[in-house]
Amino acid sequence: MAGITLAQAQAKLELWLAAEDRIAAGQSYSIAGRSLTRADLGEVEAAIDRWNKRVQNLSRGGLSVVSGVPK
Repeated sequence: MAGITLAQAQAKLELWLAAEDRIAAGQSYSIAGRSLTRADLGEVEAAIDRWNKRVQNLSRGGLSVVSGVPK
């Protein structure tokens, strides 16, 4: 099984950024007695951070170095 590609990671990042925009436009609303509450903004921000790091990592070739040791 192949890993996540840069294009897939970028697509996920765009998806989460769009979700953040929808939340910013209105966290919840009601129409005719029915209501919708969007996802928790903190969770969305964490997902954006995670996918942004993955995009950056894949853009550099996929290697992550911690304390001089390839990870």
